[in-house]
Amino acid sequence: MKIDPEEYKNYYFETVTELLKTPSPSGYYSEIMAVIKKYSDELGADFELTRKGCAILSVKGKDHSRTLGLSAHCDTLGAMVRGIDAKGELTFTKVGGPQLPTLDGEFCTVITRGGKRYTGTFLCKSPSSHVFPDAATRPRDDANMYIRLDEVVKTDKDVRALGIESGDYVCIDPKTTVTESGFLKSRFIDDKASVACFLTLLKIFKDKKITPAYDVKMLITMYEEVGHGAAYVPEGLYTMLAVDMGCIGTDLNCTEYDVSICAKDGHGPYDYALTTNLIELAKANGLSYAVDIYPFYGSDIGAMWSAGYDVPGALIGTGVHASHGMERTHFNGIKNTISLIALYLGVN
Repeated sequence: MKIDPEEYKNYYFETVTELLKTPSPSGYYSEIMAVIKKYSDELGADFELTRKGCAILSVKGKDHSRTLGLSAHCDTLGAMVRGIDAKGELTFTKVGGPQLPTLDGEFCTVITRGGKRYTGTFLCKSPSSHVFPDAATRPRDDANMYIRLDEVVKTDKDVRALGIESGDYVCIDPKTTVTESGFLKSRFIDDKASVACFLTLLKIFKDKKITPAYDVKMLITMYEEVGHGAAYVPEGLYTMLAVDMGCIGTDLNCTEYDVSICAKDGHGPYDYALTTNLIELAKANGLSYAVDIYPFYGSDIGAMWSAGYDVPGALIGTGVHASHGMERTHFNGIKNTISLIALYLGVN
């Protein structure tokens, strides 16, 4: 049965919005994994949580002789409290690689290890043009920025009395917006857009009573942004397809309306035969696609291969503009991505 992701546009946007609004900087997995389990249970997949906090969603296929792997990551960029200065301002360290100039003025939430939450704002240490002559020119980096808490704090002791300490996560407000013209704009489309593709495909399978050609394992990782997301994968995979963001920019062919197929990233080429098969499937089925090379990029496939797994791997994803900043993609790119995933799983 040929699937039509357009029928599930509202479902997709509702799902991705819930994922995006659930905090999950790399390594902080409890909240997002509860959401993933809820969807998995509703959609009839078997859910397993690894010891490392990643999810494996399993679906039985028509043929059990091989298992096809899928990978996407639910961890996001973020920060951690590095220290507390004498004025009660928080210094921070990056989790992953957020573009720090884009964080100047952004709202955030500090989550303490005791479970308390406090809102705040990332600011440059010269935050006002009425006061600081270098307000427009001071570098926006972790040495020149801080977090202003929305609490009455005047000293470091005041902050510690709230339960805030070094090592507490700082979650950036994603500012998720869906437009009538079909755009999704938000932080962390990389890579919650892809996780929502998996869940939408499971919804289509359930509603249309579709069974993939082979058994499927969907791995949802929580450390991709820091380099070791898929360092563990389920045993016995025949192939692994990572679904992550497609890059848009200099010398690249991809747009927000395409599914991008990556031939090579900063760590090297992807499996030639599997990548070629994906290109042929996209072409034969009239998908809007692009083949590109990502010069400053790594994925769960690289982590899997670095861990020593003898599994062919490839990478696709919807085109995402302004990655690691205020990102944007379009439902047309998402549709093409869902369709190519389905074709990889033997569903026409």
